[in-house]
Amino acid sequence: MAIAAALVKIAFFADPTLDSEAQVPTGAVVEPQVAASIGTILNDVKVQGTVTADEARPIKATLAGEVTEIIAPVGTTVAVDDKVFVIRQPNEQVVREDGTLAPVTYKTAVVRAPAAGVISSLTVIKGQTVAVGDESGQVAPPSFNVSASLAPDQLYRLLNQPTEATVTVIGGPAPFVCGSLTISTALSGAAPADSSADSASAPATGTTVRCAVPAEVKVFNGLQAEMSIPGGSAENILMVPVTSVEGIAQSGNVYMTLPDGSTEVRPVVLGINDGENVHVVSGLAEGDMVLQFVPGAPAAETEVPPGCVDLGGGAFSCEG
Repeated sequence: MAIAAALVKIAFFADPTLDSEAQVPTGAVVEPQVAASIGTILNDVKVQGTVTADEARPIKATLAGEVTEIIAPVGTTVAVDDKVFVIRQPNEQVVREDGTLAPVTYKTAVVRAPAAGVISSLTVIKGQTVAVGDESGQVAPPSFNVSASLAPDQLYRLLNQPTEATVTVIGGPAPFVCGSLTISTALSGAAPADSSADSASAPATGTTVRCAVPAEVKVFNGLQAEMSIPGGSAENILMVPVTSVEGIAQSGNVYMTLPDGSTEVRPVVLGINDGENVHVVSGLAEGDMVLQFVPGAPAAETEVPPGCVDLGGGAFSCEG
């Protein structure tokens, strides 16, 4: 009978001390912090690109007249300024003193190749009349380039424009230096260079980086490649993670936790970054503790400390 009474008490009359203890919070919200530290930043911007044959150069008529000779037909390999075809233009006939016409004289012009390569097209034939500036053919150069699209925020990392990049062709030769690097952005309202091109393959941002493949490197049109563009480096500099900074180029803000638990915003001047860390030029000192994540910004995946629960946004609830 005593056992039955004890079971009834346990079932219907819980220990009040257990409820009171359960209502007492034992956790604390901890905002992860990192220290400003000395390190090295290697600012290489890596983008995926494509190997492309250089654009064909147009062959243009330099005189109005009749084509009298084709010297370099389609398929001919030419050097710069090699002869391609000849144009003849009659001069105005001279009337002699006795009223008769002098024999017709002619002015001639030799149209030459604008670049080295192969005559890929020739749209004139012997006996055809042309005007000055008529496009009469194309020379396809034997050279290639690697081009890729740049995201707008990547331009901040390339303010000091480099002149070359290191290129790795997928399934191709060893990495090589690709020179004559250019970065170009299409002007507002400018027509595309090739209106017939597939719009899906055009750079989405309108900013393109391009470099010239060395002549001794064997590549093929359409190969995929990775470009590593040097944006500068800095050694023994003060840096913090990019996740700690509100703003990532030239100027920004970091957040510091004060002894009373409040947060202070500290403006900082920024230098280069490598996508993970950013150079703090001024505004912090080595060892200064800043929040690892800007308040309100989505936090990257991070390890949860032992005995803590991830609350999201870079905050944890920890026992004790």
